[in-house]
Amino acid sequence: MPVGAAQTAFREAAASDEIQLEVAKVSWINQRGHLALPKVAAKIAGPALEAIFLALEGQAAAQQGKRVIALPGDFYHAPTGTFIEIDEVQHFTSFRLQTLELYPPGVPLGYEISFFKNLCRQWAPTADKYRAAKDATGFGPGGRRRQRAYNDALRDLVIPTMGHPPVIRIPILDDHGAAAYLRHREMLLLAMSP
Repeated sequence: MPVGAAQTAFREAAASDEIQLEVAKVSWINQRGHLALPKVAAKIAGPALEAIFLALEGQAAAQQGKRVIALPGDFYHAPTGTFIEIDEVQHFTSFRLQTLELYPPGVPLGYEISFFKNLCRQWAPTADKYRAAKDATGFGPGGRRRQRAYNDALRDLVIPTMGHPPVIRIPILDDHGAAAYLRHREMLLLAMSP
């Protein structure tokens, strides 16, 4: 399936329910991550993100050297200020499990963390092979999987600190975005009602 096809199908299914989703892009979720957060987010989410970054063997100097440009996410629902992330198989790595286990107690989430931990345990043998050799600035050789896990944690932990509802994460493990929307339709309609 072409890159982005599941997201397109998900967005089209949401539009059939008159839920208009746009690309999630805000200046405070940027390439430098926890090293360039607004003060309120740095105070609340900064310590946990620093611990996650170090656990993932992040390289502070390389991360600091990145440009401060917005890191696009999947979807944003403007009327409710809700961010929605679509997590395909490559998100369920052992690195993502590591980040989830480092979340502070009581952090507001728009998904069931134990369910996502179980998905990581189930899919990591496959997901850990995806782009295993791809480098990533800030995470070094073979660091793309660690970078993805960090960026997912960045969104989860920072977005609620900026006055938004917790990030909703929708797993799409079969490449069928429209079917994923339908599986989560009732919850999404409730969350998207102003």
